[in-house]
Amino acid sequence: MTQFGRALNKALDGSPLDRADIVALLSAESEEETQALYNAAEQVTLSVFGDEVHLRAVIEFSNNCVRHCLYCGLRAENQQLTRYRMSECEILAAVDQAVALGYRTVVLQSGEDPWYSTEKLCSLVREIKSRHDVAVTLCVGERSREEYAGLREAGADRYLLKHETADPELYKALHPGTSLEERLRCLRWLRELGYQVGAGNIVGLPGQTVETLADDILLMRDLNVEMAGIGPFIPHSGTPLGSYPRGSLEMTLKTLAVARLAMPDCMLPATTAVGTIHPQGRQMALRAGANVVMPNLTPLQYREHYQIYPGKICISEDAAHCRGCVEAMIASVGRRVSRGYGHSPRFYAEAGAG
Repeated sequence: MTQFGRALNKALDGSPLDRADIVALLSAESEEETQALYNAAEQVTLSVFGDEVHLRAVIEFSNNCVRHCLYCGLRAENQQLTRYRMSECEILAAVDQAVALGYRTVVLQSGEDPWYSTEKLCSLVREIKSRHDVAVTLCVGERSREEYAGLREAGADRYLLKHETADPELYKALHPGTSLEERLRCLRWLRELGYQVGAGNIVGLPGQTVETLADDILLMRDLNVEMAGIGPFIPHSGTPLGSYPRGSLEMTLKTLAVARLAMPDCMLPATTAVGTIHPQGRQMALRAGANVVMPNLTPLQYREHYQIYPGKICISEDAAHCRGCVEAMIASVGRRVSRGYGHSPRFYAEAGAG
């Protein structure tokens, strides 16, 4: 039996995967091996989550950012981008619309924008929680432990802070003025404070290797994350990496599938980015281990300006129309939309234990 076959059998037996196993699975070469990997990931997904796919409404409320990440179109140096900030009233209206359309989770996402102080964000989270019975995910970057604690106390349930790459040197090169150590410290604070924690990586970054991707998965498993956003690198002309080739669909799907095998109860989205590089990308991701879809409910007048990468899908779709399209897309792969909050199985297990 090949090393790939042994690693796949090990995963299906429920045994923990080591680094060599993960590298072997990510290195699947033949179409037969690759399809076997996807099938195994889908099998594990269905066994843990059933046929439900969880929806999370994303509201991108600011595209201002103080960071200088080499791959991101929101980087502070990008002068080509029309900047915006949504008011509290606009954000709350978008949340109201999300709830009216049946979403049980909202994701408030922005660049790292200090204009939205912790006090402002806490007020916003409290107001959302007082109006609606929804789970609130924040994705607003690196902040102090005290700020994270305040946001948690205000009612935030989850926090998404992608680590992007587990290679310290590559991280430093791509994120001037910051370090992987600082990012991991923030992730550990979030865990200590009781958030459901999300991390994630970019597939296809210049300088990345299969071993780096294996380390990404191992890091997320070691951090015990409840969520992991895995998407392809898509170059943006307004960044220093604008001329580099984008990440491949196949390697992105393989990374997603191996992440599912290594972290069976983790929430894994079929990302907008994978749908951007292939018209069937999200459907393919759902057949390779994903169990979350994150429709965009940012108001249309702002949506096109949230350009982490160019060409993003669904920037001109009405929210109600988008909801119908997403349900149809999920049904097309034999799955159905969950009506719950989308908490991880671990959350429910810990709540029951508590």
